[in-house]
Amino acid sequence: MMTYVRRAAAVAGVALMLAACGSPTSTPRPPSAPSPPSAVAPESFTVVATGDVLIHPRLTDQAKTDGGGKIDYRPLLAGVKPLVSGADLGICHLETPLAPEGGPYSGYPSFSAPPEIADALRDTGYDTCSTASNHTLDQSTAGIKRTLDKLDAAGLKHTGSARSAEEAAKPLILDVHGVKVAQLSYAFGFNGIKRPAGKPWLANEIDADEILDAARAAKAAGAEVVIASLHWGVEYHHEVTGEQEQLARKLLASPDLDLIVGHHAHVVQPFEKIGGKWVAFGLGNEIARHDEPRGSTEEGVAARFRFTRTGGRWTVDKAEYVPTLIDLGPPIRLRDLTAAPPAQRGQEALAHTDEVVLSRGAGEAGLRRPGR
Repeated sequence: MMTYVRRAAAVAGVALMLAACGSPTSTPRPPSAPSPPSAVAPESFTVVATGDVLIHPRLTDQAKTDGGGKIDYRPLLAGVKPLVSGADLGICHLETPLAPEGGPYSGYPSFSAPPEIADALRDTGYDTCSTASNHTLDQSTAGIKRTLDKLDAAGLKHTGSARSAEEAAKPLILDVHGVKVAQLSYAFGFNGIKRPAGKPWLANEIDADEILDAARAAKAAGAEVVIASLHWGVEYHHEVTGEQEQLARKLLASPDLDLIVGHHAHVVQPFEKIGGKWVAFGLGNEIARHDEPRGSTEEGVAARFRFTRTGGRWTVDKAEYVPTLIDLGPPIRLRDLTAAPPAQRGQEALAHTDEVVLSRGAGEAGLRRPGR
């Protein structure tokens, strides 16, 4: 697998550093060349995972304005570029299938998003995206193929949907500075759309035993850390459901799964440490534009975890949450609320996010917010 090195850029060379820190409206950088293997494996690495990328038409309108008639989502996401590109591994959740170049595009209830979002995600610093969501089958098999083809072209790894049984059976294992990290992606269902007969591999549906089998297979294939992206819970509800809690406990009891990050609710949900491992039940929206409900759907959170090698295995020794806010503008912009003193709306979002994220004892277990 290809390693995307950003934190090491200052050491590797000035040219690479400038490529990683270019302006949000610069030409998207091509995929980085594989790095030579390290003589000594690192003792720690960081992961940043963010919430739902849900491309509503108003976001595309803003991207057209920003691009002077061409679709450019990079200014929308520029506020979190330092956060994402500063991690050793950046994980996004691409909830919507992608349209052909030039469209047609559509929003709720059957999404078909402009493919330019993939280039913007790569430019923001993401390495990989989970693609299993309740909208994965919105555009049928053709939509899955288009989405994955575009992610490939943009230099983004992906998991959660597949173009073939062979692709689905192969674990996604990323090389993070010499550490092999696997990502899994599963969704609770597909809005009533059935997977075609004989093709369950098109999109991963949540089943505890299947997830554990996949985690076991990833470890057998060489993964040292396995992260599961789960599309679950109840939309617009901050509270964790019994099903979420039960599934998290079962999965995290396995030695083959190390971290869970959650999506779907479009609002922030709590973090919790279970059996010495972390679950971020719901990261809210990263970028979206809901007409209703308003307020909580603009609030999101990035989960940042540092894995450190201890006694021959990798564990999280530093856990942080970074609140974000979709500023509806105009212009619409995604803000990292810890990057600068926020305005009143940002202060409200910080307080609300703190309350929700810490409501299941995560603060006592060691979770921190930068600047708090």
